[in-house]
Amino acid sequence: MKKLFILALGGLMVASCNDGVKKAEQAALMQRDSLEQIIAQKDNEINDMMTTLSDIEEGFREITEAQNRVTLAKEGEGTNTSQRIRENVQFIQSVMKQNKELINKLKQQVRESTVKGDQLKKIIDNLTEQMEVKDKQLQALREELDAKDIHIAELDEQVAGLNDNVNSLKQENTQKAQTISTQDKELNTAWFVFGTKSELKDHNILVKGKVLQANYDKSYFTKIDIRIDKEIKLFSSSAEILTAHPASSYTLLRDANKQYVLRITDPQAFWSTSKYLVIQVK
Repeated sequence: MKKLFILALGGLMVASCNDGVKKAEQAALMQRDSLEQIIAQKDNEINDMMTTLSDIEEGFREITEAQNRVTLAKEGEGTNTSQRIRENVQFIQSVMKQNKELINKLKQQVRESTVKGDQLKKIIDNLTEQMEVKDKQLQALREELDAKDIHIAELDEQVAGLNDNVNSLKQENTQKAQTISTQDKELNTAWFVFGTKSELKDHNILVKGKVLQANYDKSYFTKIDIRIDKEIKLFSSSAEILTAHPASSYTLLRDANKQYVLRITDPQAFWSTSKYLVIQVK
């Protein structure tokens, strides 16, 4: 009887140890999964910041090339010299505006990121300093262009009737620049909306299971610039993209709060099928 009691007690101790080992293994697996999720989140954040940084550097490269074209135009001759200079200056202004928006976006990404470090701050400080230098260069270029315009006007005063032609040319160039700017904005403009099933139905965005088939409420959409806005926070733990977009052009991942964030990794491919994005959340 005593031997049976000892054997039973030993069995209970072994079973208890096995339960303890299983719990420890489960805890270790949970910790590993949590760590992998944190690492994946940091990787996504770093990739997003590197993409923005790459876009900014490309903008600076385009600005420098346009500045070189202006220098060559100033040294050249011909009736279209002033026009070429103006077009390049307008291009520089447009890219600089876009770069400033991207730098502000990078600052926001750094503020919201779990990745911290003095190196990120140094990078942003350096980019800001580059923008300040480009601003001064652009201001000097505009002053030089204004001075050249005055000189051209003085010469034109010596020829009867040419003032009207010059004014007409200026107006035409202005209209062309405005048209190009408007077309550029239209080409790079898209709209998105996310909402619950009932909200999408209320605005005729989702009707009988079909998306954007009826007379839907366009004012419910948010307008974005596809060159700049590549991340959309959905503030929901459940998300489903209802419009057609190439699966390879985006990722749909959870943030630190377990809420979904849409990251558009290839904007040209993503928006090639439709400039409207509809996402159903809960």
